[in-house]
Amino acid sequence: MNTISLFDKDVTLNAVLYILEHMDGVSNMHKIFKTLYLADRQHLSKYGRTITGDVYIAMEFGPVPSRTDDIFKAVRGDSYFSAGELKSYFEFINRYTIKPLKHSNVDYLSETDLECLDNAINFCKDKSFNELTDYTHDFAYRNTARDREMSFKDILREVNDSEEYVDYIAAKMDLECSVK
Repeated sequence: MNTISLFDKDVTLNAVLYILEHMDGVSNMHKIFKTLYLADRQHLSKYGRTITGDVYIAMEFGPVPSRTDDIFKAVRGDSYFSAGELKSYFEFINRYTIKPLKHSNVDYLSETDLECLDNAINFCKDKSFNELTDYTHDFAYRNTARDREMSFKDILREVNDSEEYVDYIAAKMDLECSVK
């Protein structure tokens, strides 16, 4: 499954801005990544698609959205590609702490996107680094080799979706990738 083709940069940028706005205007990469993961996981289970279309990599401190991480590295200045217009969205206060430079445009986010983002924000907002790391070291994470792409099937299994539903969503994502 070539899920990287499902990535939506505009939706992701506005989801990150939305998260930052609801985390008192500043947050760290770890908390943003875990919030996106939990929002994407819930949205995939409940509505059959992720919000961002990003893929998650099983890294040391839990799932990391690959393309979002690339965007952050570009803005921070330690990437292989130029940040360009991405620098107008947010800036780094230090190596891991981010603040927004503009407001989110919620026209890019559906009502269900906002519902799942709000749920994830409410869950993550007051959690510590260690609490979020432990919580997201779930079945899907543990079932993936370090620094490898996590399976959306395993992410769905984590939330106890039926195998029929898991197979249906996997087939749907394959089809979406083939027509993009």
